[in-house]
Amino acid sequence: MTATIAKRLLAAIPVLFGLSIIVFLMIALIPGDPATAILGSYATPENVARLNASLGLDKSLPQQYLAWISGVLSGDFGRSYALNRPVIDIVLERFSATLLLAGASLLLATVFGLLAGIVSAVRQFGFADKAITLAVLVGISVPSFWLGLLLILFFAVKIKLFPASGMVAIYGGGGPLDILHHLVLPAITLALVATGVIARLTRTAMLEVLRQDYIRTARAKGLTERRVIFRHAFMAALVSVIPVIGIQAGFVLGGAVYVETVFQWPGIGAMLVNAISQRDILLVQGGVLVVAASYVLFNLLADVCQTLLDPRLK
Repeated sequence: MTATIAKRLLAAIPVLFGLSIIVFLMIALIPGDPATAILGSYATPENVARLNASLGLDKSLPQQYLAWISGVLSGDFGRSYALNRPVIDIVLERFSATLLLAGASLLLATVFGLLAGIVSAVRQFGFADKAITLAVLVGISVPSFWLGLLLILFFAVKIKLFPASGMVAIYGGGGPLDILHHLVLPAITLALVATGVIARLTRTAMLEVLRQDYIRTARAKGLTERRVIFRHAFMAALVSVIPVIGIQAGFVLGGAVYVETVFQWPGIGAMLVNAISQRDILLVQGGVLVVAASYVLFNLLADVCQTLLDPRLK
């Protein structure tokens, strides 16, 4: 297992290197002059040239990339133009909030997606199967930001059950229960699409496993249906579902950008939106790189879990 993890980590290095190039080029090639956007009304030709020289933006793109990636490898992501703080401090501060939201959403999506897929497969062509399939199709089709607005309108404005925005109450908040209270609506919004995807893949995997001969043998031996479903069929189907959960973890992180904007959640998504509007290039590059690297690590973790469940993959 140690050798398997080491091989996956080594395989992730060129992926992360390629991601760093893509992230850098995507931000560096955005039309417009960052120095002009930063200086605003003080953007005289002399000031713009001076700021470009101090930020290293007067160099060629390869030189800029080498300077940036060498700093990243040493833990220095640069300094935010707008906030005048180290980029890594801002990113890690915001990423903790995003990780809380994404973790809660992925937990909801995994639990309810697996349960829905199991019930749908066991009750194939029945009422439960049709109802779950319809709910999954609706959930996948509804845009998350629109669902978030509907949840705010009903649960926050109409019946005032949950807060509409923020991570903690303005006055007297900050405790675990207060954070959990604010977490409910954005977590449900972010989890909906992932729940649908996991449910559909779980149903397909369970149906394939339930047709296998060893499942028929287990039933013929007199095992209870619950033991057959959860001990034998589900554990075998889970091997095929785990990679999907890893992929959905990445999509949940990416989807946090607009969900955090809708609910004013103080995470890395809201930070990126503000940084892009302010042309804070180093902050955008650092934030996107951390999110992309997290996506790679989530998939690596999913591969390891899949190998643990099915030793044949070694």
